[in-house]
Amino acid sequence: MNSPISRRTVTTSLLAGAAALGTSGVTHASPMETSHRRPGRPHGHPDTPTVVLIHGAFADASSWSGVVQRLQRHGHRVLAPALPLRGLASDAAYIRSVLDSVTGPVVLAGHSYGGAVISQAASDTPHVKALVYVAAFVPEVGESALQLTDRFPGSTLGQATVTQHYPLPGGGQGEELVIRKDLFRRQFAAGVPLRTAQVMAAGQRPVTLAALREPAAAAAWKTIPSWYLVATEDRNIPPAAERWMAARARARTVAVRAPHAVSVSDPGPVTDLILSAVRSVR
Repeated sequence: MNSPISRRTVTTSLLAGAAALGTSGVTHASPMETSHRRPGRPHGHPDTPTVVLIHGAFADASSWSGVVQRLQRHGHRVLAPALPLRGLASDAAYIRSVLDSVTGPVVLAGHSYGGAVISQAASDTPHVKALVYVAAFVPEVGESALQLTDRFPGSTLGQATVTQHYPLPGGGQGEELVIRKDLFRRQFAAGVPLRTAQVMAAGQRPVTLAALREPAAAAAWKTIPSWYLVATEDRNIPPAAERWMAARARARTVAVRAPHAVSVSDPGPVTDLILSAVRSVR
């Protein structure tokens, strides 16, 4: 991680619990199954899944740009809303309102802290048919993002962040985290071109400490089929934690030699995994 990643190795594996899903691996459909889409209808339509992409902490919706472009080339309707990053319950409620605006089935993907958000937002949202976790948290009820980060060694996020203060609506101050700009590329986006990483660092979205500490109130992955991408060079969430969460969720899993910002560094494998989830929706 001290130098740019020069080679990406993508390996596909089925974790032990995936047998319960009745598959021996991620299935592939012919191009005809994903390329014929009727554009122009806002917020989706009944016969085509809409893909909704949720970014995580220290990023914004533009971190999905490469994935969005690829999904759109496949003819899919895509939404990538901005996540407030203020609190897990309130963030999930906001994303649920976005989901309520979509007609037809939804494939819901989350990166990093966005994984905790989609796990809660998809609960009691029956038209969400698949969950895709991209180097993301997959909490059980009662677990927080910080608890999952600390479950395995390897995260260097604590040393790379600084705390800022912001005014609370009822008075007083809250605490939020940002990654130091001089450490951003190494910590979050190793392998991403330097200029791109510098732009990402300048536009990073702070996350509140309260959001990272807030325990999950729902775990939609228990009832909705899930997919997981492990970023093996992740410095934010230990890869061992990612593999453990994927196994617990019985997710169909791929591993990519990439940093935490894998949707920026390697949008192709991320898109492929999302398309696998899309093809499962009937």
